[in-house]
Amino acid sequence: MAALQAERARRLLRVKLELADYLARDGKGTYDLADCEIKSNWIRHHGARTKHSSFLDSLHPKDMERLVETYYRQVHERKTVLFATVIDKRKLYPNTTHDTLHRKAYEFLLERIEHYMREYHSRHRALIVMDDTSKQLNRSVTLQHAQFQRRGNPNMQFPHIVEYPFFTRSELSNGVQLADLLAYNVYRAFKDECLDYKYFKLMLPNIYRRQQANALDGLKVWPDTSPLVALASKAWSSLSR
Repeated sequence: MAALQAERARRLLRVKLELADYLARDGKGTYDLADCEIKSNWIRHHGARTKHSSFLDSLHPKDMERLVETYYRQVHERKTVLFATVIDKRKLYPNTTHDTLHRKAYEFLLERIEHYMREYHSRHRALIVMDDTSKQLNRSVTLQHAQFQRRGNPNMQFPHIVEYPFFTRSELSNGVQLADLLAYNVYRAFKDECLDYKYFKLMLPNIYRRQQANALDGLKVWPDTSPLVALASKAWSSLSR
């Protein structure tokens, strides 16, 4: 099983290197793996792609589609378990800060991960890996994480989560890049209040559910007064049929 997982991870690397080799032979530039980063915004918007990723901008559309599909195959082939938090800004107080939003989203994700670990992997611990975006945000998240480790929150303790989160540059982590793609899918489905978005439907079966599930336990909508709560329930109904 470990060998199979490693082979699936190498498949993504091979596709990136193969495409980089094609571009080099066509005289369109020389790229290493760090240059082959993929982000949802760059895939969807030509202007962002031109500004931030010469690699993606140089790819033929079919090659870019192949690369994206390789990422999504990782989710299904590895039976990846997904967690997501949706925060409806329309239902928040006007003075709610971005830092508060980020901290609440992080707390809700930790709760879902702890539930999952208790039920399915009670003898193991989860390591949180995050995009290294800024020292200020890293510090804020680490302090919050440490507080949860010491005291828990009003709902639970977190014994199945490693003491501190690990931060890595997104260009060096295919996992962080995949998380970016998946996060946009959730955003898109709930922003448009439409569950038929193709890529959200692809990831929907992988969202965490308890063994005796009657909801998508890995998908948290906050606050509870948001009409998007009903949309999450609808997503569960569509999956359970």
